[in-house]
Amino acid sequence: MPSDHPIVLGFDTSAAHCAVALLQGPETLAHRTEDMTRGQAERLMPLLEETLRDAGLAWRDLAAIGVGIGPGNFTGIRISVSAARGLSLGLGIPAIGVSGLEALTHGYSNVIACWPAPRDSAYVQAFVAGGDPSPRLVRSADDLPIYPAGALPSLVGPGAETVMALRPESVTDPLFPLPVAIASIAAERLQGVAAKDIPAPAPLYLKPADAAPSSTPPVAMLSSNHDA
Repeated sequence: MPSDHPIVLGFDTSAAHCAVALLQGPETLAHRTEDMTRGQAERLMPLLEETLRDAGLAWRDLAAIGVGIGPGNFTGIRISVSAARGLSLGLGIPAIGVSGLEALTHGYSNVIACWPAPRDSAYVQAFVAGGDPSPRLVRSADDLPIYPAGALPSLVGPGAETVMALRPESVTDPLFPLPVAIASIAAERLQGVAAKDIPAPAPLYLKPADAAPSSTPPVAMLSSNHDA
């Protein structure tokens, strides 16, 4: 598939889905999203291979990988980030981590990204000039990001309804499917940067894990000078 643009694979499992996209420059070659509450670990690699095959491509055609790093489901984020790092090592191409909040706002300015979080809360990040850019977990109006008076940003993303209940704002829809935005942002970051200078993707967690620490005592380790 001749083109001056590199082919980038983007994927995400940070929520109840497996989402995949293939981009070459401004062209979306393929994208698929399968809703699922569990089974992402088993489904992700076959879905990637199916998407490549349907686009008439192979792993060797890829120039880079974009992966959603969260926030979202702890296990889901680990699944996709681990897969991206493994593919990067095996294929010898960079893997680029992209926040799902940034992906929601791709193509916009002056917006607040909103992603659902457990217990009627939301993950929020303001992309507003002069505002607080820190991503955060929002449980009450006091947690909402501060931005300059008169900025009047719109909310974007599936967590907008939760934020609307705390502070009324206008709402708009994302311009791109999530995996398409992830791949597009990864392609932008790839330009003019040496692969060795691109950091490996790492999960973005905005709250501690819900699971309680294990009560099982740690395994006793034998001393290195133990006699056999």
